[in-house]
This record gives sequence, C-alpha cells and structure tokens, in this order.
Amino acid sequence: MPMPSENDSSQEPRYSLAVVTIHETAFLNISQSLGPEFHVTRADTEKLITNSVEDPDLRALLLDLDSIGEGAKDGIEVVQEIRALREDLVLVAMSCSNQRGIPLLASRAGADEFFLLPVNPAEFSLVLTRAIEKRSLELEGRRLVEQVENKSAFCGLIGGSAAMQKVYQAIQSLADSNTSVVLRGESGTGKELIAEAIVRSGERADKPYVCLNCSALPDSLMESELFGYEKGAFTGADAAKPGLIETAHTGTLFLDEITTLPPSLQSKLLRALQERTVQRLGARTARKIDFRLICATNENLEEIVRQGRFREDLYYRINVVPIFVPPLRERAGDLPLLLNHFLRIYCAAAKKALKSVQPDVLEILEDYPWPGNVRELENVIQRMVVMVGSPVITLEHLPQQLLHSSATGQESLLIPEEGVDFDAEMERIEIAYLNAALRRTSGRKSAAAALLRVDPQRMKYLCRKLKLQNG
Repeated sequence: MPMPSENDSSQEPRYSLAVVTIHETAFLNISQSLGPEFHVTRADTEKLITNSVEDPDLRALLLDLDSIGEGAKDGIEVVQEIRALREDLVLVAMSCSNQRGIPLLASRAGADEFFLLPVNPAEFSLVLTRAIEKRSLELEGRRLVEQVENKSAFCGLIGGSAAMQKVYQAIQSLADSNTSVVLRGESGTGKELIAEAIVRSGERADKPYVCLNCSALPDSLMESELFGYEKGAFTGADAAKPGLIETAHTGTLFLDEITTLPPSLQSKLLRALQERTVQRLGARTARKIDFRLICATNENLEEIVRQGRFREDLYYRINVVPIFVPPLRERAGDLPLLLNHFLRIYCAAAKKALKSVQPDVLEILEDYPWPGNVRELENVIQRMVVMVGSPVITLEHLPQQLLHSSATGQESLLIPEEGVDFDAEMERIEIAYLNAALRRTSGRKSAAAALLRVDPQRMKYLCRKLKLQNG
C-alpha cells in the first residue's frame, strides 16, 4: 500500500481555530481532544486575540471565560464584542464555573456552544464540527438569498415579479427626463421609495431632493411652507424664508398625497408648473425655478376630478407619466424576498441572530391579502423579530388577524358563497372513502370494513346503497 505524500491535502486540517486561555494544561487537553481535523492555535494575549479575530481563515474561537479579567462575567463581555465583529465565527464559551446563569449569559452574548472544563474529548470534537458545518450552511444560504435579492433589486426596491419589473422599466425610461410623474397605488406600496429610485437613476441624483406630505400640514401653513415668504409678509414673519419649491431648484420636488392640497394652492402650483416661477408670500416679483415634480396619491384621480375636488387642468399637468404601483397581493413571488430582506434588517438592528420561518408560516403569509401592503408586512416582521425569543418563527408567533384570515379563507374554500348540497357532498365523501378502501383491499369488503372501522354488514349495505362493486 503506497504511503501518502507530505503534500496530500487529505492529511491537512479542515478547520482553523484559536483557543483563548492562559492555562497551558487546558490548551493541551483541548488540542488533543480535537484531533487531526483542526488546526489549533493559542491566543493568550490581547494582541494574539485581535490577530485571531482578524484572520479571515479562522472558523471558530474557543474562549475560556475564566481567563478574562475577573472571571466568567468579564469573559462574556468579550464574547459579545467578538460576536459584533465576526458574525461568521463559531464562538464556544468554556468555564470551570458551574453557576447556572453562566451558559445562558454566554448564549445571549452570542456564544454558539458552552462547555464545562475539562471537556469530554469525543463530544467536544463532534459538537464543534457540527457547529462549524451548520454555520457554513447558514452563510451559504444567506449568500444565495442575497444573490436572488440582488437580481430582484433595483435602486433599493426589492421584488422580481412581473409587476415590479414593469415599474423598474418605467423608472429607467423616464429617469433622465424632466417629465412630471404621478405615482398611483394603494397606501403602503412604497411610492416614496419609487420616487427616490427615479431621482437616484437620473441626472438630478446629486441635486436637491425635497419631500412634502400634503396631508401633514394644516391649510394655513401649507402655502408659506410650499411657496415661502418675505420678511413682514404676516405676523411672525421676522425673516424671509424660501419655500420647498424654491429649495428644490435644479432638483426634484416630491409631493405625497397631492389630492389633499387645498384648491387655492392647486391653482398656485399649476401656475408654478406652467411658468416655472414661484412667488413668495409678500413678494412683488416671481423667481425663476427649475425643478422636476413627482407626485403620489392612493386615490382615484379621475374620480376626484369628476367630484370637483381636484382641478382638471392640474390633473393633466401632473399626470403626464403615471406609474401604477402594484399592491403586494399582485406581486407573485415577491413576499419571500421581502420577508428575508426585513428579517435581516431587523435582526441586525436588534442585535439578534438571523431568524428563519417555518414553511407553514410562509404559506399563511403568502395567502394573506395584505391590505396594508409592504408597510404592513414590514411592521409584522419587525414585531416578530422583537417579540419572538426563539430562532425559528412558528405559527403560534403570527398575529391573530393573519391566522383568522387563513381560517376564513379555508372556510370559503370549503363552503363557497353560493352554498353546497350537503347530502350530495356527504355521499361524494362516502363514495371516495369506500372506493379507496376497496382498492386497498383488492375488493374484499370485510377487509375494507376493518380498514374503515365499520361493521361488515354496514359495509355491504353502503356498497348496495351507493351501487359499488355490485354490493
């Protein structure tokens, strides 16, 4: 049998790890316990610990909590600091202390495993190997999700559905133009994010971008906020102030919920758009303004024009290029992408390990109609990240309205609005069960009766009644 060469890669350690301990005996015991699959180094000074954490090839760090500061609790603070620096590392906390609270504190600080010293060699090596392999799979899964998201993302927008692809195409088509745009869609669909994407994609990306929600201010303040004023224009006007339109000069003005703009200001806005000038309150002359207008509304523009709540001439001025933003329920396949996106954001913000959801949870989320759209989904995910202590989100963690909606949906499938013929449905179910049992037993009625747990005489009666196999 040929001897393996010195360069045989199969003899090389698979995993590189560092042991933080000041105890020589503990280090030797751990090194011997881990076997040939691990390349073990010792870090017993602050500099060596820093070098180990900064080593990109390091797969795991074993930290003897008793070797740090005054004891285990000081060591736990170091675990927390290292976890903040390296999410990919497997962190193992070790201690001679058998205090009940230490393992829990270590876990909360970010440790993947906790061991009492001295370690059991066989168990120690097995647990560490599995922890490293699990972390590798998690990172690979996360990388694949990010790849999918990147392919389905555009200027901060997440979604790969056909409905969102149309939105992306519209954004690209008019990004470099000065055409007025109106974003139309239900509340919570992300119209403001789309306005930002239009700006970021165009020539005005590095110019002023001014946003105003037209429903956020009372009518008495809206005019001065939008058009500005000169000193002395009204009581309290101690100094001149430019309006938001003027502030957006050379850039973009985004007016959300534009249909709530008072009729008098609709007229002034129309004049500003037609003449490309703006006149402050109290001013005698107008100022030339170069700005692009993007509007948004969740109302039916045509209907409110018919009702007289919105000027028809302003409608034609702003509705040059409408972009219809789809509701979440019409974005097939986008919910899992958004779910993973929000989980990463809020788990990171809460300094928690990335959570996952069970398949039946995802099924209910996809079936839910989401009347509040993406904003509602984001709020639900944020709430579950904060409130759920376990790493996996299960059905019991879902808000009641989602579970109720799912139950209601199942009921509507079971009993449609037009109702059912109960006797006919029951007969259909009986026939289905009887046929299945007879097929399973090759037509032997006594065996089929036993399978269905009914009396053999009743089985013969049902077969005659339902005309099965010449019963």
